[in-house]
Amino acid sequence: MAQTQREKSGVAAAATSSSSSADAAGVGPSPSSQVGAGAGASGGDRWGAAIGNLTELGANVESLQKLLEKKAVFVDDDIFSKASLAADQARTIKILDQRVHSLERELDAAISAAARARTEKRQAEAAQRAAELRVQEVTKELENTAKVFKLHMEELRAKQEEIAKKESDIKVLEAIIRTLSSKDDGGSSE
Repeated sequence: MAQTQREKSGVAAAATSSSSSADAAGVGPSPSSQVGAGAGASGGDRWGAAIGNLTELGANVESLQKLLEKKAVFVDDDIFSKASLAADQARTIKILDQRVHSLERELDAAISAAARARTEKRQAEAAQRAAELRVQEVTKELENTAKVFKLHMEELRAKQEEIAKKESDIKVLEAIIRTLSSKDDGGSSE
């Protein structure tokens, strides 16, 4: 009785190890070839998929039998439960390790994105400083142009005043000349 129980435990252990090795090797029916995979598949496609599944299942059974013949180990329930726990822990560790690698890749991507953002910020700040310098230059040019314009306006006003003064002097002289010529005309006629 104890030996029968050990044989069952050994077969279960071998089945567990073979299924975990089959899972790791990717052996087993593929999801795409399962029966009823496509809702709109024709009857012939379904039969073909079913036959493919049966063929794969037969290959898996043969592989399991060969594995049991070579590596069957008979253990008691305590050892089997410890081995199952160790296998579960190994799977959990593998999943956690994959998650760590995934998080490391995400962190690297985030660091790269932050570096790009800092570079773009520096470039934007440099462009802003250049634009501010250009604004200062244009403002100085405008101020200088305004000063030059103001000087030209003052010169034009001064010349206009000078011209107005000369015109008034010319009018006075013309009036004097008219007065003198009218006296000369009046004095010569007497």
